[in-house]
Amino acid sequence: MTSISRRAFGAVVAAGALLLSVPSHAQQVLRVSAIPDEAPTELQRKFKPLGEYLEKKTGMKVEFTPVTDYAASVEGLINKKLDMVWFGGFTFVQAKDRSHGQVVPLVQRMEDEKFRSVFITTSPAIKSLADLKGKTLSFGSESSTSGHLMPRSFLLAAKIDPDSDLKRIAFSGAHDATVAAVAGGKVDAGALNISVWEKLVAEKKVDTNKVHVFYTTPPYYDYNWTVRADMPADLKKKITDAFLALDANTPEGKEILALQRATKFIPTRAENYTAIEAAAKNAGLLKK
Repeated sequence: MTSISRRAFGAVVAAGALLLSVPSHAQQVLRVSAIPDEAPTELQRKFKPLGEYLEKKTGMKVEFTPVTDYAASVEGLINKKLDMVWFGGFTFVQAKDRSHGQVVPLVQRMEDEKFRSVFITTSPAIKSLADLKGKTLSFGSESSTSGHLMPRSFLLAAKIDPDSDLKRIAFSGAHDATVAAVAGGKVDAGALNISVWEKLVAEKKVDTNKVHVFYTTPPYYDYNWTVRADMPADLKKKITDAFLALDANTPEGKEILALQRATKFIPTRAENYTAIEAAAKNAGLLKK
């Protein structure tokens, strides 16, 4: 083989090796995000030890990428800008709809099997959902399961149409912002995730002598960690196994589970969210 041929052959081999290395390199980073249902700094704080744990369990670098709104979390996953997202039940349904079924929920907290929303107020005159007629109410984000869809669904079930029976509805964008709006007198009442409410109460970030719960919804399925269907099966298994192995009896597991407000993680499946999909269609928030 001439020196020119050897150089050409070497270049082809090098180019082939480079091409082969691209997918491998691309898979070395797991890009993770979450719906922005709390302040960005709080989401980053909650994820940090979980990200470090997932790095050890998957052998990949884990990067948390905050998104501006709920829709961005859906688009980021289905457009392959993100690999895994913490969705609420409704955002999972939206991602499933937008991707034509090409997303897979892997795990959820045990608490997400029977999740609830709470309605809060500072007014002694508001004691039931019926008392909201003619009043002002704040939901969270428009795409929030526990901060909008399910509270709206239970209002409709109680024969109260938020758009016509209430004086005004607002969207705070996040659960903690809803509490602030109610406490600050910007609205008469608000609806939010029970988990965030309990956290704020425990941390004494809300004055329960002033703001109180007047209605708690029946339970429903909510949050989950979702990936695209085209994620390699072995990586899906590594991630699932890592979540299922979290144990509150170990220092690491105790810290992570506490930050995630979870007793433990359990497997989940798309069929668990059919009731949320039906509620979204009934409320006119998803095309039938």
